[in-house]
Amino acid sequence: MNTKILAASFGSLILGSALAVAATSTDASSSDQAQMQLPPGWTMEDMQAVMEAGTPGKMHERLAKDVGTWDCETTMWMVPDSEPMKSSGTATYTALMDGRFVKCEMDGEMPGMGPYHGLGIAGYDNVSKEFVSNWLDNHGTGIMNGTGELSSDGKTLTWEYTGNCPVTKQPIVMREVETVTGPNTKTMEMFGEDPKSGKEFKMMHIEFTKQ
Repeated sequence: MNTKILAASFGSLILGSALAVAATSTDASSSDQAQMQLPPGWTMEDMQAVMEAGTPGKMHERLAKDVGTWDCETTMWMVPDSEPMKSSGTATYTALMDGRFVKCEMDGEMPGMGPYHGLGIAGYDNVSKEFVSNWLDNHGTGIMNGTGELSSDGKTLTWEYTGNCPVTKQPIVMREVETVTGPNTKTMEMFGEDPKSGKEFKMMHIEFTKQ
């Protein structure tokens, strides 16, 4: 077995065991907690940190507001100053892992390229204190990974995604800005680097309306 996979599996086993012990301790009396067997070298503070890392909070509630089905009106630009291409579709958000993550599935039509289906999972990492996400679709073979930051008013979530450019064959960074514009509306804007000029330009604008 690959050593990295083995290490990850072992780490997951240890963390899972710790969470199981922590979950059991939630309903135990104080005397039971005092007698609880911790992993060698661990303290109750260590166990508390594990419990806090796995507990959904306000940031997860913020993501959960997207749960439901949305109509999407998309405008896309392939290169700077080009004629925009427009299409329609839907985005369906579903809660995962008892509210710890949200899955987004997008369906529509990519002008000139046929049907589009995209899949992403987003969450908030209590340890790194940042939103985390990944994205894949039927028009590529790579997986984009991103981290996000929420504005102080809670309305704008700005993501930075990393992936690979099919033209330059080099790593790229893409910026995505999600903005709440009303009780049942929001926008998403995506910016990326033009592979020919190296300049950032607006690649996509999506208007979301919740059904």
